[in-house]
Amino acid sequence: MSDSAGTATLVVELVTDELPPKALKALGDAFAGAIERGLAERHFLEPASAAVAYATPRRLAIAIGAVRAVAPDEEITEKLLPVKVARDASGAVSQAFAKKLAAMGRPHLATASLDAASGSDRIFTQSDGKADYVYLKSLAKGGSLQVALQAALEDAIERLPIPKVMAYAGAGGYFNDVRFVRPAHRLVALHGDAVVPITALGLDAGRTTLGHRFLSRGEIAIASADAWAPTLEAEGKVMPSFAARRAAIVAGLDGSANGATVIAPEALLDEVTALVEMPQVYAGGFDAAFLDVPQECLILTMQQNQKYFALAGDDGRLVNRFLVVANIAPADPAAIVEGNERVLRARLADAKFFYDQDRRDPLATRVGRLASVVYHNRLGSQLDRVERVRAIAATVARAIGADAKLADRAALLAKADLVTDMVGEFPELQGTMGRYYALADGEAPEVADAIAAHYAPRFAGDALPATGVAQAVALADKLESLAGLFGIGQAPTGDKDPFGLRRAALGIIRIVVERELAAPIGPLVDAAFASFRGVPAVQDASVDVLAFLNERLRGYLREQGYTATQVAAVVDRMPGDYRLVPAQLAAIRAFEKLPEAPALAAANKRIANILRKSGIELVYGGAVQPLALNHSLLTPGAEKHLAGTFAEIATDVDSRCRAGDWTGALVALAATRPAVDAFFDDVMVMADDPAVRANRLELLRFVAQAMNRVADIGKLAQ
Repeated sequence: MSDSAGTATLVVELVTDELPPKALKALGDAFAGAIERGLAERHFLEPASAAVAYATPRRLAIAIGAVRAVAPDEEITEKLLPVKVARDASGAVSQAFAKKLAAMGRPHLATASLDAASGSDRIFTQSDGKADYVYLKSLAKGGSLQVALQAALEDAIERLPIPKVMAYAGAGGYFNDVRFVRPAHRLVALHGDAVVPITALGLDAGRTTLGHRFLSRGEIAIASADAWAPTLEAEGKVMPSFAARRAAIVAGLDGSANGATVIAPEALLDEVTALVEMPQVYAGGFDAAFLDVPQECLILTMQQNQKYFALAGDDGRLVNRFLVVANIAPADPAAIVEGNERVLRARLADAKFFYDQDRRDPLATRVGRLASVVYHNRLGSQLDRVERVRAIAATVARAIGADAKLADRAALLAKADLVTDMVGEFPELQGTMGRYYALADGEAPEVADAIAAHYAPRFAGDALPATGVAQAVALADKLESLAGLFGIGQAPTGDKDPFGLRRAALGIIRIVVERELAAPIGPLVDAAFASFRGVPAVQDASVDVLAFLNERLRGYLREQGYTATQVAAVVDRMPGDYRLVPAQLAAIRAFEKLPEAPALAAANKRIANILRKSGIELVYGGAVQPLALNHSLLTPGAEKHLAGTFAEIATDVDSRCRAGDWTGALVALAATRPAVDAFFDDVMVMADDPAVRANRLELLRFVAQAMNRVADIGKLAQ
């Protein structure tokens, strides 16, 4: 490709009504990314071109440096006709080929030779590997920026991740003739100081934009693409960069905290950044009496209802101050602060009222009200669910050595806060408020903590239940969900998981594995399905649930850094005790580093194939079944040596596995490589004599079970 002159900065800006704040960052990145990709694919960007995405409450934009006005010319090669078609019987250019060249506007290339050139055009013959063809090599003129940008912009608008599309009347158009995330009012497209004449959403591109809704002086003419951002900030009072606004907000919050810690979740920072164009941070306060309300309620009230930032002292407890990010900067901000304090006072008063009212009735008296709360139309009420969770929790508690009575009490009360006023207002506080109310009622601390923790983990990286009682109730809650919903045919499909069953399965895995609970998963799943006896809609789908859990286990382990083959070696055996899996995988990882590993893995795979073809099913895990050999049928040498070697080592391997020394077991097995290699070199397994053949298959069965005591090492074979 030849180079092309005329590079300059390009700016494209779409000015709209207020965009949805929770989606703004994604919209801005997608808009800018699509335009950049569209121009790059059409060869309008120099190697040094750098793109910057912009997004404010009322605009999506991109600025790209070093954009070409015209794309470089490009040499293209076209496959025309087979040589045998392009030549006539005499070997001259055929009439068919001459007509094709004429139709392409290149009749001058129809000469007696099939290798000719004229200007930038050249025809030549070349084989495509199957036959000789005639090709045309020519130079295509580079397209204009206008055409390329129009296509890139249309593609960007079409592919935006719009949460909900609006239909509205475009400029001079008909009712609802334009569809976009919000009504668009201006389109700016500047290449250097020139307007690129493109259109979008019924708008013609120009150089006039709009600034801050209250602080700007009105329409603002942009002199050039390089001047767009500084002009918008200076005259329009808009900080167009999402990242710069966010950084300014963070700095303002830190500067106004007066030594306190700002409670600033990433999602809240992003949302507030999407609500303001020129951020200003102000501090306000509230009555310290409100601090008697659980701080989770206060924080949620501030964040969710008002988009305020709460403050905590050195002890981690809230202080009676808050920070608000405003979109205007008056000379005297007192009115802004007082107005926000007044609004927050009313919100906190509501929260205090809910809290006081809820504590009038003990949590235990609310359990009966769950009978009127539908859990699922085929699975009954929340009260029905509570009874099932209680039964499962008692089984789990006994399995993991927790107090079954406390687990039963926690399971009884775990859902009672669903019928409180506070949780009715803030569903996010379910469990959290139950803990506060249980403590106020004098329930055991283990019970209160289990009520709060039984939903955990709620998301990736969330803390796990710390006590045995909490772990039992958390596992029971998730097992009940899996059993009930799988039992009525509501398993997740594709990317659809409306009941969060993948999250529930991963929660079970994390609790069992990371808390190292000695709780075999099969009996727990059986207990979950047993709790649904008497519910006709629920069929036993324990096999499907176990397979589902194992698939989630596979993904969990891959995220821990184990390879697909390492995971398959352990998980394909459907392990019953998840607690042991990490140690087994660590042993597999260590085994793979041994020089004997590849040969033993290959031999193990070979043995498994021989046994499978002979109709012998391998039993993995557990102690190695005794060797039932007719020693008189063993041939001296390699066969007897293999039998003796594994008869001796099987006991050692079993002992190490029972002690949890998985790595030691595999290292011991590595020492058997010479015996295994010699056997396959010297012995024919499928002997003609049926008795000898059966004896050798029994030996291989014993060898395979010992070799796979830790994991199916045949999965490691390449």
